[in-house]
Amino acid sequence: MSDAVLRCPGCGSSNIVDDTFGCNPQLVCADCGNVLSEGALTNGDNPVGTDVSYSRSVAVARKPCLNLVKGLQRLKAMCRFLRVHKEIEELSHVYYTDAYQHESFIQVSLQKKEVLAGCCLLVSCRLRNWPIAMTTISCLLDVDPMTVGAIYKEMVRILHIEAPLVGITDVIEAHAQEYKISSLDVPEELAENSKDLTKRAVALVELAADAWIVTGRRPIPIMMAAIYLAWQSLKPSKHRLNLSLDKFCQVAKVNKHKPATKRITEMKGVLCKLGNEIPWLSEAVTPSNVVRQLGDILQYRFALLRKAMRTHETASQTSELEAGPTLNAFAAEQCELNAERSSDSDDRPCTVPELQSDNKDQPGPEPNWGKRVLFAPPCVIKPKKRRMERPEQLEVTGYEEISDSEIDSYIRTPREAREFALTQNLLAEREKL
Repeated sequence: MSDAVLRCPGCGSSNIVDDTFGCNPQLVCADCGNVLSEGALTNGDNPVGTDVSYSRSVAVARKPCLNLVKGLQRLKAMCRFLRVHKEIEELSHVYYTDAYQHESFIQVSLQKKEVLAGCCLLVSCRLRNWPIAMTTISCLLDVDPMTVGAIYKEMVRILHIEAPLVGITDVIEAHAQEYKISSLDVPEELAENSKDLTKRAVALVELAADAWIVTGRRPIPIMMAAIYLAWQSLKPSKHRLNLSLDKFCQVAKVNKHKPATKRITEMKGVLCKLGNEIPWLSEAVTPSNVVRQLGDILQYRFALLRKAMRTHETASQTSELEAGPTLNAFAAEQCELNAERSSDSDDRPCTVPELQSDNKDQPGPEPNWGKRVLFAPPCVIKPKKRRMERPEQLEVTGYEEISDSEIDSYIRTPREAREFALTQNLLAEREKL
């Protein structure tokens, strides 16, 4: 080591001097003035040590972003709410961490990051054969399903994930597994096979979709209503038919959703319309006995649906033809009354075409087209009442301008007419002066 020559790494000079500043010893190159550290000196052509940056020497473990921590907490809460497996929860955490740190999602709004957490859970469930609907995620996050779909597609494309497509059968089958109604959980008279229950519930949901019941509705109450009706119809005994939805949920150990009761009523209304078209039934189908005919209705639902639509169209045309003569008779009666009340200056009675033309000019209420068809969206059948716009009431000060026609309407007697004419003449003479 005594023969070693220290050289400056900047200029390569060996003229190194010891320049102690205070209590810190330093080595300085006498040729270029560069302050050297001991680790930067070279022993000939071989380095004696390596430079260590300040950030590397005193750096601590980097803490994760606060929004990332909150996003992982929301993701964990959704996993607990949906009661997914631990493997799905861990996979969704990995996807969310990778997507959050990507440049496409690092500088976006907090709402989009929250939706991103739901999309990571959705794709993890699909990859692990735990099918859930995209509308379920949108309901949990209270976000528009279109927004969830757009972010989901972007996330799958960025992370290069090949997610399988999930159909309604898979979703209902996964939902039906939550109902504890197997022979191991309930008595034999209440037990039902999961495959048969899913098959009938899927057919019932498809029929509800054709009747506009599914449109704009949350999926879980619809699936609960379909499973309840399917369970009753597979073995329509008195014990099952008398079991309400509340007691059924208690037996199946699931939480009841309040909208499911309305969905059951709407589905029974559709089933009654189709059940009345069954040719071999002698009695009318009502909501109280329609569950017994549910199997035949679903088996021939396409033929019954076409037949019910033709019957409804025929009934609508018949009612319009019956209403035509009634309207003409009413118009003729009004003409006779107007003829009796006509003044001496015009004693010509009005005719039916004139009365009809006057009625066309009068604005009437807009017809509800949902009542003219057999099935229509619920928002059309029962539209929300719009608030009537009240006209603005102007304050009367007494200095408003009065038109001539309005003044003439106030004149009642010839004396008032003469006084008004004299007043106008006096005003005209004063203006001339």
